[in-house]
Amino acid sequence: MEGQARIMHEGAEWEAFRADYKFVLAAGGAVTDERGRLLVIKRWGKWDLPKGKVDEGEEIEAAALREVNEECGLRTLRITEPMPSTWHTYARKGRAHLKCTHWFFMRGSSAEPLVPQHEEDIEEVKWVERAEVEAIARASYPSLRVVFDAWLAMEA
Repeated sequence: MEGQARIMHEGAEWEAFRADYKFVLAAGGAVTDERGRLLVIKRWGKWDLPKGKVDEGEEIEAAALREVNEECGLRTLRITEPMPSTWHTYARKGRAHLKCTHWFFMRGSSAEPLVPQHEEDIEEVKWVERAEVEAIARASYPSLRVVFDAWLAMEA
């Protein structure tokens, strides 16, 4: 599958498709605490996972850790392994965007206070029990389904 994805993202057809969008490179995390709960954020009325843009010259793993810290307030974070990447499109300020998000399994501590980054429209941050994750995944964005499914499979 990875080889197919690489082929799909090369060539004239891909460049023609991409030309209609502003490309955004992002990184984020599916963070698990010591009790096996998943960290989720609520933004614009939808449950989501913490993620954000990779800064110019920044390593993707560093961006993922920084974004989770900024959006949720966690400082003690550790990447355990990469997850599947996701792609989605969205419109902002009259312009179409194409976002590729690189995801990572992470470990965090529930002993740290959770602080939603309100300036990024994050309304709430919380740890959710495994039994709640399926319902949250259904109510979240379709592009995140692969990330929720990978987390559920990993934590089984």
